[in-house]
Amino acid sequence: MRIEVTRSGGFAGITRRAVLDTAGRPGAAAVERLARRVLAEAGPGVPAGVPDGYRYTVTVDGRTVERADPDTSEDLEELVERVLRDGTR
Repeated sequence: MRIEVTRSGGFAGITRRAVLDTAGRPGAAAVERLARRVLAEAGPGVPAGVPDGYRYTVTVDGRTVERADPDTSEDLEELVERVLRDGTR
C-alpha cells in the first residue's frame, strides 16, 4: 500500500510531505488497517478549518482524503505522524 501525506499550515505555515510504501515493512498490517479506517471515516468535502490549524491531505493507493483542524480523528493524526516519521520525503 502506498500512503502519501501532506500536512500544511499551523502557526508557522510549514508544509511537510512524506510517502510510505508498506510493502515488506515491519508493522505494515497495522499501518494499512489505520489507513483503511481513515479512508472509511472521511466525509465529503474539505472542512474550512481554523486559523493556525493544520490541513491534511492523505492519499492511499490513489484515493485522497482532505481534512482540516479541528475536523480530524485520532486515526488520522496517528497515520499522519507515522508517515511523516517513517516515510521518505
